[in-house]
Amino acid sequence: MIKTENNSEKSRRNALKLLAAGSSSGLFSLFESPAARAEKYVKPDYAKGMAPVTIKSVKAITTAPGGANLVIVKVETSEPGLYGLGCATFTQRAAVVIVAINTYLNEFCVGKDVDNIEDMWQSAYVSSYWRNGPVLNNALSGLDQALWDIKGKRAGMPLHQLLGGKARFAVPCYTHANGRTPEEVIESVKKIQEQGYKYIRIQQGGYGAVGSTDQKPDFKAAGFGGETDNFMNERTYLKAIPELFAAVRKGCGEEVELLHDIHERVQPMDAINMIKKLEEYRPFFIEDPFSPENMKWFKQLRASTTVPLAVGELFNNINEFLEPMANQWFDYIRIHVSQIGGVTPAMKVARLGEWFNIKTAWHGPGDVSPVGHSAHAHIDLAVWNFGIQEAVQFNEKTLEVFSGCPTMKNGYMSVNEVPGIGVDINEKEAAKYPITTKSNWQVRKFDGTSIRP
Repeated sequence: MIKTENNSEKSRRNALKLLAAGSSSGLFSLFESPAARAEKYVKPDYAKGMAPVTIKSVKAITTAPGGANLVIVKVETSEPGLYGLGCATFTQRAAVVIVAINTYLNEFCVGKDVDNIEDMWQSAYVSSYWRNGPVLNNALSGLDQALWDIKGKRAGMPLHQLLGGKARFAVPCYTHANGRTPEEVIESVKKIQEQGYKYIRIQQGGYGAVGSTDQKPDFKAAGFGGETDNFMNERTYLKAIPELFAAVRKGCGEEVELLHDIHERVQPMDAINMIKKLEEYRPFFIEDPFSPENMKWFKQLRASTTVPLAVGELFNNINEFLEPMANQWFDYIRIHVSQIGGVTPAMKVARLGEWFNIKTAWHGPGDVSPVGHSAHAHIDLAVWNFGIQEAVQFNEKTLEVFSGCPTMKNGYMSVNEVPGIGVDINEKEAAKYPITTKSNWQVRKFDGTSIRP
């Protein structure tokens, strides 16, 4: 009788043959120490990462091709040809930001690993012991953006991909309509609508109706204040804005989304009363009703009206956002990314906003560089709780200095889809437009009392 070998017996014999082979995966390797096995391990290519790159120098580049002082941080690295750019623009105090960058940030950063952005931010933030004010925050913002620019170039990805990828195809924007009369504003709104914009901020005579009246204030006649100080009639402004909203709604229809910026220039109770009058005209948001010194008034404003609010461009510290966001006192995060400390803290505030249904609306005025505007747009593309972005138009001189600038089409902003932030600077062209130290942000009442912000 012939005996047949069952499957179990065959399996046992095959296992013994493998053990006897003595290969590195066989019996003897089972008795090797972990250290010995680790020495033989070869990382696959995807796990090898990139070789360390260190910071070689940090410097400020200044230029003013559009009239406003712009300050750019350039971080050069130990890898030839690899550098990053960030926006550190503080137009009103540009000269002192330059010193902070060239003297203190350069010394602080040289030799450090460019990849450790979080550590760099946290340590630079406290390296002066006192927490940053606007000067050091702008310098830190430029450094932070430049490091993200470098990381994107090293990874071969646009910044928005490093932040999680696109949540929308482009960035919806609002732009500004202005005029001395409601009729002029209506005409401006209609022209902007023809360009494809769905969101338009309306102002009459500028912030707080500055320049909308021919009245001569008493302080001018008395020789008080500076020659270039502006005048604001608060009563005229508070009466004019509800009338402006009514006229624009009637003249331009219900489809257009209307925004307005109070710019903290009236007393809290007056702002509350005016905003209540605007409810029937359905503003998309009202911006900065109170100065940072009057934050507690937001609780009363929130209880008084359903008009959406945008706040935060004057905040120096991300911790200033915590209480009002936790209490849902406003609806749109009005961060100035080149002032709050850069991409790193802006992303933290944006992510916090998602939990409280608060959306982003980054501050994007003309005194932000193309590098800063591009950083805004990359974040806008990536965060789910995006709300709206302030549009920007660059003049020909600016486009000669900066290449790869964000572009506008039909009310949408798009970024240069290349690794990093996507904007470069021609330093030779930049030098043609030197900055100035002259600045005046002063507005006064009839008697010469200074008006905040």
